[in-house]
Amino acid sequence: MEAEDELCFPLINNSCRKILHSSPDAALGLSALTTITLLTVLLNLLVIISIAHYRQLHTCTNLLLLSLAVADLMVGTLEMPVEILLYRGCFFLGDFVCSMYGFVSFLVISVSVGNMVMISIDRYVAICEPMSYHTKVTYKRVQVCVVSCWFFSTVHAAWMSRELLQRPDRYNSCFGECVIVVNEAEAAFDLLVTFLAPISVITVLYMRVFVVAVTQARVLRSQVTSVSVKRSGAKKSELKAAKTLGLVILMFIVCSCPYYVYTLLYDSGLTQSSGAAELWLIYLNSCINPIIYAFCYPWFLRASKNIVTLQILKSGSSDTILL
Repeated sequence: MEAEDELCFPLINNSCRKILHSSPDAALGLSALTTITLLTVLLNLLVIISIAHYRQLHTCTNLLLLSLAVADLMVGTLEMPVEILLYRGCFFLGDFVCSMYGFVSFLVISVSVGNMVMISIDRYVAICEPMSYHTKVTYKRVQVCVVSCWFFSTVHAAWMSRELLQRPDRYNSCFGECVIVVNEAEAAFDLLVTFLAPISVITVLYMRVFVVAVTQARVLRSQVTSVSVKRSGAKKSELKAAKTLGLVILMFIVCSCPYYVYTLLYDSGLTQSSGAAELWLIYLNSCINPIIYAFCYPWFLRASKNIVTLQILKSGSSDTILL
């Protein structure tokens, strides 16, 4: 009887066995993961509603943040709950959900990386080429870039998970398992496309932004005329946005690196760990992003207050001044 209790499906002979955790550890772990999941969903919903509802927030930069928040919301609603179910080592949702879980995993990571690259380009042009920013970075062009990012990420995700989509139980060793396996060549390609190349581009662009930002900060301190004060206000706003978005990008890199290092070590046979902690760390980034906005963007706090108190239901609320 005790052996049957350890099976995910006691009535099925080839059922997987549950991963046993001590009661205090299991309760604490599940509580922490559930809290992170709920925060991720709630905070990213606030970001999405804020930017979508308030006209003043319909800017090129915020459109990129909106796209990133949608990807983060997908992590909170689709990826994290499945990982919580797998905490005991049992997958109860069937082959179709398993295949979609793999597909969405590749999709959200690819979309997030694409958005980070676009944010870096946006800040590069805003800081390094401010005079031509509004002619080069238009709302329509950003819309096209966002749609293209989601389209190519979908194609990439479909290709990476094609075997899983065709036969979800291909690599399962027992009933009640959901295993995602990618061959070495595809893993190397994915590592290059979704991590090494984008991170290199982001690093180069932000190093340039940092150098120019430091130079501009020195110039701002030396400006004293009224005309200069007006211009310096706009520059300070761009510099603050660059710092905030730079922090978003930095946290993405910090949260992503352990996962990709684990992938390299696992593929080379140097580690046999499950990688669950590394995967949760990259998912945690989806919860961190809106927290950064809350501390760095006053408009997010004002908009969130209006949403929570249902002020957005009032007529004309979309024209509320938040900045």
